[in-house]
Amino acid sequence: MMRVNKVLEITDLCKSYKDFSLKNVNISLDRGYIMGFIGPNGSGKSTTIKLIMNLIKKDSGQIKVLGLDNIKDEITIKEKIGFVYDENHFYENLTVQEMKGIISPFYNKWDENVFEKYVKDFELPLKKQIKHLSKGMKMKFSLAIALSHNAELLIMDEPTSGLDPLIRSELLDVLQSLIQDENKSVFFSTHITSDLDKIADYITLVNKGEVILSKSKEELIEEYCIVKGSRDILSPEIEKIFIGIKENQYGFEALSHNKNEVIRRLVDSVIIEKPTLEDIMIFSTRRSEQHVSSY
Repeated sequence: MMRVNKVLEITDLCKSYKDFSLKNVNISLDRGYIMGFIGPNGSGKSTTIKLIMNLIKKDSGQIKVLGLDNIKDEITIKEKIGFVYDENHFYENLTVQEMKGIISPFYNKWDENVFEKYVKDFELPLKKQIKHLSKGMKMKFSLAIALSHNAELLIMDEPTSGLDPLIRSELLDVLQSLIQDENKSVFFSTHITSDLDKIADYITLVNKGEVILSKSKEELIEEYCIVKGSRDILSPEIEKIFIGIKENQYGFEALSHNKNEVIRRLVDSVIIEKPTLEDIMIFSTRRSEQHVSSY
């Protein structure tokens, strides 16, 4: 079978509820990369993931995974996806070994050697009941299952939420080593943007059901900047180069997506800093309010 380079293609995806709509979402992820999918709670991240997994029905648009239609080719696709999400979806009274025994027959390409390798790496207690595992251990078990059937796309919904920093760091290391062979990709939905500062290649930001931006992390860090300065330099003309502005009694802080323009016009009168993904998310999603009077 021909190797498809586009691992995930979402085109004009729409889904409406009574009080929320996902509007014309477009996302594209190539093989061998990690995409961070970010946005405030309630912005549409989980809805998008449920639509990819065909757990809910879309209103319109198209979702392709590895070149295949996510509805027509659902069974083939689910063989190729590893799914890890925040809530535990295992039978609590079973042991790790018993639960693995139930899941593994569902996958044609289940590889027991790979599973055993992760059991060893993650120090998973095979004879322990799942209800007695810590949240970090449950996440490692989820990940071990997801990685043991030769999945080409790993979809993760808030996987690091509520984990201690050590376990989170371990998880991020596993994800980074996973894509070294350039055969697998990761779609990582989270509101903990500092995790993505470390490992993401691409960032897609959603807010109120719409994609605000979708770019490589390099481009974002290159193009965007945080600007700090005195309020007296703000004018309607200058404000046009900012995405969002926070003001307080000492001055202002703003985000711009045109670092070169800021340097050209303001370099001597402001401090220019590299933004974090959190800066970009907070300022971009507050855009409609434009001014926030205090921190």
